[in-house]
Amino acid sequence: MTEDEQIALVRRYFAAVDGQILDDVLATLTADCVFTVQTHAVRLEGTAQISAMFNRLWQSHRAVRHHDFRFLPDRHGRRIAAQFQVENTELDGRLTCKSNCNFFDIRADRFSAVAVYMAGANTLDHAGR
Repeated sequence: MTEDEQIALVRRYFAAVDGQILDDVLATLTADCVFTVQTHAVRLEGTAQISAMFNRLWQSHRAVRHHDFRFLPDRHGRRIAAQFQVENTELDGRLTCKSNCNFFDIRADRFSAVAVYMAGANTLDHAGR
C-alpha cells in the first residue's frame, strides 16, 4: 500500500467507528485481527470479539468522534501509526476528551492488528466480555 492508501484506510476505519457502522469497521480488518488496548491489558482476537467491543462502546456512549489526526505511515506499506483526539459523548451528555495513539499492522489491504494506547479511563474496558 502507498502511504496515501494507508492513511485512507485509517480514515475509513475511524469514519466507520464514529458512524457506528459495524460492517464498514469489519471491512477494514482481517478475520483474525488482534485488537489490543496496550494501556489497559485488553486483548481481543477475531472479528466476533472485536464486534462485541464496538457494540459495547456504542451502547455506552451517545457518540464517539476521532479527529485531529497525525499519521506516520510505513514506506513499505505494512504499518501505520495515528495520533488523534477522541471525544466521547457520554449517555448523560457529558463530554470526555482524550489523546490516543493507535498502531496498525496491514496485511492484504486490511488491518491484521490494532494496538491502542489510550489516555485516561478505558472506554473499551471489558468490551469483549
